[in-house]
Amino acid sequence: MTISQIIESISSGKKTAEQITRESLAVIADKNPTINAFVEVFEQDALAQAKAVDEKRARGEKLGPLAGVPVAIKDNILYKGHKATCCSKMLANYVAPYTSTVVEKLLAADAVIIGRTNMDEFAMGSTNQTSAWGIVKNPVDIERVPGGSSGGSAAAVAAGMVPLALGTDTGGSVRQPASFCGIVGVKPGYGRISRYGVIAFASSADQVGVLAANVHDAALGLEVLSGKDEHDSTSLEAPVPAYTKQFTADLKGVKVGLPKGFLDGLYEDIKARIVLAAEHVKKLGAEVVEVDVPYAKYSAACYYIITSAEASSNLGRFDGIRYGYSAQNAPDLNAYYQDSRAEFGIEVKKRLMIGTFALTSKRYEECFLKAMKVRELIRDDFKKVFEKVDVLLTPTSPMTAFRIGQHKDNPLALYLADLYTCPGNIGGLAGISVPFGLDKKGLPVGVQFYGPILQEEKILNAAHALEQSL
Repeated sequence: MTISQIIESISSGKKTAEQITRESLAVIADKNPTINAFVEVFEQDALAQAKAVDEKRARGEKLGPLAGVPVAIKDNILYKGHKATCCSKMLANYVAPYTSTVVEKLLAADAVIIGRTNMDEFAMGSTNQTSAWGIVKNPVDIERVPGGSSGGSAAAVAAGMVPLALGTDTGGSVRQPASFCGIVGVKPGYGRISRYGVIAFASSADQVGVLAANVHDAALGLEVLSGKDEHDSTSLEAPVPAYTKQFTADLKGVKVGLPKGFLDGLYEDIKARIVLAAEHVKKLGAEVVEVDVPYAKYSAACYYIITSAEASSNLGRFDGIRYGYSAQNAPDLNAYYQDSRAEFGIEVKKRLMIGTFALTSKRYEECFLKAMKVRELIRDDFKKVFEKVDVLLTPTSPMTAFRIGQHKDNPLALYLADLYTCPGNIGGLAGISVPFGLDKKGLPVGVQFYGPILQEEKILNAAHALEQSL
């Protein structure tokens, strides 16, 4: 059931929130042993929340906008009294001492928090193969990856376990798995949703995002989560539109930009879908124009330097003394640190090494400072482009879901999976991936719309119109 169907069903009395929750739990029990999307299910808490919604309805009280809707949260989002491990042995026993703002908002909206989902360790990865709790499998084809790092959340929605899931997007970690799994993934502009209570990977790029089966459901989730938060100084003060009421039947008067060079060297199947998507938005009344974003081609390089450097700083706290696994019986302090930090997985270690190298006195100006300067050039490019067009149309990923273990000896191929999504994080843009057909192997292809910060309604409307045109 979609979110709208669940809300209507509960408000009309056709079903209770408890029935909806039990149905969701049954699907999880049936499918999760194969897919491994959830690392923990909050069965008793979820049923208690659902019963509270039913009691609220029985008393005639007004229900929240997500009343009775089962929602999954990524394993790096804090929920008081529950574990939040970032799917790492380093935090295997960490229990959240407080609740994140996004979860507080879900609870205030009468949603049912049903469990925490699998992810790449500390959100570092694009396949969900780096989790300490096992690989997540793509519900479309269980021999393939679901994408990452929010692969568990994407797989949970795609498999019909929940209608809505939260992920985090640092370089495409909501949109890319959405593309691989054939669902919708939205990353709002930086600062639109609070990061308070979200375990940091790279603070200047991290953003909570929404995964859902369709654009309308994603928009509903985004409405609930967005807004200024006094606990997060990077969250922005701005009105939150009723996104679903901004949808139009066509795209007349909308200017859609196609960035030069973004289709060069792209797999033919994906290129064909992007070209067809451009034709669809034209038929919907939009004007499609070619635009130039010259520095965007450096986004991936900037992304890996900047985010690895920030990760090196953020994860420095996990030393076994302040936070994280504590080694036992180490002969001295150096051995203690080494043994404690050995609990990090190989992908995390690689990025921490890259980030620490970039921040050394000899490499700071050559690597980190230069990347920060190029980041500003990229942001300036996007600012100029959005003075000419309303949204940009791009691929979500240069590839469709590949087989588990396929690129294990080629990390560059894995890093390139973020080629079209990391510009959004470097630029602080709003981005959405919407499914648009299949490739020749029958695998989902996602197309992406980018829009200016705090103007998510533009990308949601474009994506909704494209979705409805199929």
